[in-house]
Amino acid sequence: MRALLCDRFGPPEDVRVADIPAPAAIDPHAVVLAVEYASVSHATGLMVAGRYQTRPPLPFVPGTEAVGRVVACGSAVTRLRPGDRVVAIADWGCFAEQVCLPEYTVYPIPDAVDALQALPVPLSYGTAYCGLVWRCALQPGETVLVLGAGAGVGLAAVEIARELGAQVIACASTEAKRAEALRRGAAHALAPEDLAAAVKRVTGGRGADVVVDPVGGDLFDQSLRAAAANARLLSVGFASGRIPQAPLNLLLVKNLTLHGFFVGRYIGWTPANERAQHAPALQAVMQTLLAWASAGKIRPTVSKVYPMTGLAGALHALEARQVVGKVAIKIQETEPCTTTPAAGPQSS
Repeated sequence: MRALLCDRFGPPEDVRVADIPAPAAIDPHAVVLAVEYASVSHATGLMVAGRYQTRPPLPFVPGTEAVGRVVACGSAVTRLRPGDRVVAIADWGCFAEQVCLPEYTVYPIPDAVDALQALPVPLSYGTAYCGLVWRCALQPGETVLVLGAGAGVGLAAVEIARELGAQVIACASTEAKRAEALRRGAAHALAPEDLAAAVKRVTGGRGADVVVDPVGGDLFDQSLRAAAANARLLSVGFASGRIPQAPLNLLLVKNLTLHGFFVGRYIGWTPANERAQHAPALQAVMQTLLAWASAGKIRPTVSKVYPMTGLAGALHALEARQVVGKVAIKIQETEPCTTTPAAGPQSS
């Protein structure tokens, strides 16, 4: 089968299209998925470079999130069957025509949701939902400041916080991203410059009750001053490239709570491999999110689809902050690659 193969850690230009063996015998709790699309994220580039928390054994096939159809099931799998349309999370291996992965993080797609709508749900929307609900216990009527609100987790957090009854303040780097955040339900959309003052202005001097931060760096520093007394700050990533240092004096005098949230703990991306333990809770979350997508309450977006040869271009677009929503690689080349409107695993 065709796959993108990483022979050595380095730049994404070194990843090549190759013919590799298709999955053979599978574990009783595994499924084989025929991949239609696979998503690209900042973590993809880190993994290819050998700078992610997990370093796959070389050579390996990148890609941690895929959508397609089940073609085979292990003997112990009862909740899925061949032919099911699914979206899945893997350790790696999704940039291939087929991937074999544990059943625990494979989720059926409702008929009303197409493949590209489903693709961003597990990681981006799952991270935003679990962080806001499980960690921050978001309540209706609270004010949520979302950093990096134009792409990936940030845009998902805008929609989810709005759906949960919060007032959303979006912060994004470009006018196009700010406009998209407003279309998705943000009450205000702010530029990063002088963020704390702007947040205080639109909240009548009070600040935000919850801050969602997938960016880190200077924006995290500003968000501490934009937070209301007793606020919760949710750190989910460092897209800026700088891991910030929290000044504990500000946390102390404002009674702030800083939550770290790593969705990888729930999907098997830690040495303890807890994916089976957390599967029932996470499957319930995905059922909720996919039902919301089916009903049009959230609008997961893949703004551009690249061919299998386009991984480097996709990653460079992410790094240049040119992406609204997410980008994807088309694995099954049955149709030309396209740009869609912004509004609209480890192999076992």
